[in-house]
Amino acid sequence: MTAIAASGLRARMESLDLLANNIANASTGGYKADREFYSLYRAPEALDADPVSTMPVIERPWIDLSQGVIHATGNPLDVALSGNGFLAVQAPGGTLYTRNGNLRLAADGRLVSADGYPVRGVGGASLTLQPSRPVDISQDGTVQQDGNVIGQLEIADFTSTAGLAKQGGNYLRVTDPTLRPAASPGTSVEQGKLESSNTGSAEAAVRLVSVMRQFEMLQKAVSMGAEMDKESIEQVAKVGS
Repeated sequence: MTAIAASGLRARMESLDLLANNIANASTGGYKADREFYSLYRAPEALDADPVSTMPVIERPWIDLSQGVIHATGNPLDVALSGNGFLAVQAPGGTLYTRNGNLRLAADGRLVSADGYPVRGVGGASLTLQPSRPVDISQDGTVQQDGNVIGQLEIADFTSTAGLAKQGGNYLRVTDPTLRPAASPGTSVEQGKLESSNTGSAEAAVRLVSVMRQFEMLQKAVSMGAEMDKESIEQVAKVGS
């Protein structure tokens, strides 16, 4: 019982780490929450033992890509994606993907992310704009200025998210070389809007209380197991005497 409870404590500690990160990013635009996937572990030497010897573990965390709430900002360089897909940006280490459309213009006129990464247009080219002129971004991501088409935002989607990993607060990178980005034809680009984090503060707080209560119960189970072991040793000692 002590070993099983200790395994549960470890799993709950990992859950607390994920929850803490979600709560810390509740106000980060385009942030996607971390969730946990549970499984049962049985040591190789216990394969023929009673099923009660299995222990709960977090097999792997996964990224919840559900869409956050879209709200208007009035900033013409802000864009939100309604539907699947990600904006592609060119980072020093390669292409990254994000749902945070809080864009701005660099000193050289290039359209960049909030962290200064150039936003990729279709084909991989960067988009250069005139700072003093109005910008129009259509629902398919086409960027126009003074009636002239500057380019089109690259909106990438993936058939599987298993090969994606987080980088920084709200970027994703491809970790599986066989995973290729594809077009996302059903996605609409909304100018002057941003997507909020899909981590609800109220939901995270409720889950945090739940995890803390489970943690306390498991601590009591560990204490009970230790007390039972102590009693067993004392009883064996009495019999032996």
